Amino acid sequence: MPLNVAIQMDPIGPINIDADSTFRIAEEAQARGHSLFYYTPDKLAFREGRVMARGWPLTVRREKGNHFTLGTEQEVDLATFDVVWLRQDPPFDMGYITTTHLLDMIRDTTLVVNDPFWVRNYPEKLLVLQFQDLTPPTMVARDLDTLRAFRATHGDVILKPLYGNGGAGVFKLAQADGNLASLHELFSGINREPLIMQKFLPAVSKGDKRIILVNGAPVGAINRVPAAGETRSNMHVGGRPEKVALTDRDREICDRIGPLLREKGQIFVGIDVIGDWLTEINVTSPTGIQELEQFDGTNIAERIWLAIEARRAA
Repeated sequence: MPLNVAIQMDPIGPINIDADSTFRIAEEAQARGHSLFYYTPDKLAFREGRVMARGWPLTVRREKGNHFTLGTEQEVDLATFDVVWLRQDPPFDMGYITTTHLLDMIRDTTLVVNDPFWVRNYPEKLLVLQFQDLTPPTMVARDLDTLRAFRATHGDVILKPLYGNGGAGVFKLAQADGNLASLHELFSGINREPLIMQKFLPAVSKGDKRIILVNGAPVGAINRVPAAGETRSNMHVGGRPEKVALTDRDREICDRIGPLLREKGQIFVGIDVIGDWLTEINVTSPTGIQELEQFDGTNIAERIWLAIEARRAA
């Protein structure tokens, strides 16, 4: 049956329609006969017992520079929709967290993807801490001496904001690098959040694999290779996507984490694997659908919608 679908996302105008996963999700929904409504997170509100959003009916098309049409602006009660997509990009700050609390209030009538309660409780760099045997040595801390001790034990490390995204603020620090204190001072001046430090994995030079899971099952992967002179492989900062197959280790990792993701309503997830090690489980606004579809011809967006439609029909 056709579904009424609302999409909470960042402004649709500037997106790259050849790479944006939210656009691909919307395009596939439209092809399946579902109706679309679009709004930005700042238009979400709680009013007298109802979770409301001010936005627009949406039509999308694969035409650069002319990729969407909006209907008349209107205010809607999100509890009347079949599906709401939580798709704005991090950072995972209090604004983001507040949207998860509001969307959690409509769970009795509406399927929110991914489930906002568990998005809030399973941010990407923290969920991996439950799978220590699958991850490189990792520390979450704010205290400088504690971070220094971790680097003294493990040598070269990666230091990054705990709630960042897109490769922003990610630093490789060699054991002898004298910038740790300065970086700690910089981050401490921005916010009061801890930092995450991981043992550096030299295998990143061969790529950081993004594996897409739908309803807890892997559907494929792309390899993101860092640009020359870069440690970061994120495509936002110049990483190059390459076709890659899943290894036995990749499948072992997915088999371990998949049941938990499925149980907690995390329908569309992207995990990051460097060499044999899991580094992140992305549940907030994962990407990679279009690159994977281009490489192997599999309609990943269709698989996502099949999983959603099955949940709505259950």
